[in-house]
Amino acid sequence: GQIVVDADNQIIVAHGLTAEGSDQKQLEPMIEAMEASAGELPDELSADAGYCSEENLKLLKRKGIQGYVATGRRRHGKETATGARPPREGTCRAEMDRRLKRDGRDGRYRLRKTAVEPVFGQIKQARRFRQFLLRGVENVRREWTLVCIAHNLTKLVSAWPNAQPASP
Repeated sequence: GQIVVDADNQIIVAHGLTAEGSDQKQLEPMIEAMEASAGELPDELSADAGYCSEENLKLLKRKGIQGYVATGRRRHGKETATGARPPREGTCRAEMDRRLKRDGRDGRYRLRKTAVEPVFGQIKQARRFRQFLLRGVENVRREWTLVCIAHNLTKLVSAWPNAQPASP
C-alpha cells in the first residue's frame, strides 16, 4: 500500500496499491494521484530510501518539487539517511546526499517520521488493519481505498470543531 500524507493534518491525499516488491516505480503514480486529488503539487516531498533512484530524483526536479529522499538507511549513530558508499559525483543522487547531510539531524527529511509513519501506525494499531481480507489485486486495491477513507474520516471527525459523540 502506498500513501501520500499531508504533513500538517496526517490526512491521506493520495493512495495506491501495487503488487511490485519495490517502491521505485511508485513515486510518479503517487505524484500524479496527489496532483489529481489536491489539484496542485506540493512544494516539498520526503520519501524513504525505497523511492530513491536517479529517475525519481530527476522527476522531482522536473516537477519543481523540493525532494528529501533518503539515499540509504540511517545507521545507528549516523545523523542522516544516506548510503554507506558516496554516490557518483554529478548525479541527482549525489546532490540529494549533500542536501540530506547539510540538513543533518534536524532536516526536512525527518518530517516523514511525524507525517507518514504515524499514519501507517494508526492504520495498523488503532484501526487494527494488519492484513488484507480480500484476494486479487483489484479487490485488494478497493479494500486499501476503504482503509484510507476510514482513516481520513476518523481524522476529520476528531478535528471537527466541538466534535462530540452523539448521545443515544
